[in-house]
Amino acid sequence: MRAGARAAAAACLGMALLASMPAHALFGDDEARRAILELRQRHDALQAAQQNSAEELRRVNDENTQMRRSLLDLQTQIDALRADLAKSRGQEEQLARDVAEMQRRQKDIAQGVDERLRKFEPAKVTVDGREFLADPAETRDYDAALAVFRKGDFAAAGNAFTEFMKRYPQSGYRALALFWLGNAQYATREYQAAVGNFKNMLTVDANHPRAPEAALSIANCQLELKEVRGARKTLEDLIKVYPQSEAAAAAKDRLAKMR
Repeated sequence: MRAGARAAAAACLGMALLASMPAHALFGDDEARRAILELRQRHDALQAAQQNSAEELRRVNDENTQMRRSLLDLQTQIDALRADLAKSRGQEEQLARDVAEMQRRQKDIAQGVDERLRKFEPAKVTVDGREFLADPAETRDYDAALAVFRKGDFAAAGNAFTEFMKRYPQSGYRALALFWLGNAQYATREYQAAVGNFKNMLTVDANHPRAPEAALSIANCQLELKEVRGARKTLEDLIKVYPQSEAAAAAKDRLAKMR
């Protein structure tokens, strides 16, 4: 039995004893009265303590209940924050993937644009030791005309080189186009036209690696035209201007045969 209960029982027993005693015995002396008062005070204090204990217990229970509710609310908020954080992370990861995909597409588009631009931008080309800039279409058309010449279709090649020079009057291929046009005309026996184009080639670029061949071809055309004096002069000039060339050696042989 708890101490409070034992005290309550003792108080009740005392009260019962007092109630059973006669009145004259109850109030016989001062000690009896003091005993009664003490018992009553103890009883009252016990009841007050019990009441206070009950109220304290209710207060503690109420606080515990409120604390549990608060903890539950806090846990609910934490769970909601975790869910929001997970969602936010998922959105960030998706955003990162979207940005990466956009950057990849942008790079692909930029590369595609660069490739398309390169198809139209001038590029350095080197032909017969000469370096110059030429548009891709320009190089393509020159190569196509030269391919026709090499197949032996000289009339078509002449037309192709003529058209090429009309289309690209400032082309770095111009000296070569004149050279091959002259050769095509020589092959089709258009000697006078060939002489004109070979001379134009020498005017455009007298130091071109094929210039000595052009000079020799002029002499050949003049011989075909029976212009022997003109041919002799052309061969002599060739030897003077391009003394170290193979064409100069050939010119010397021709002059020796012409004497």
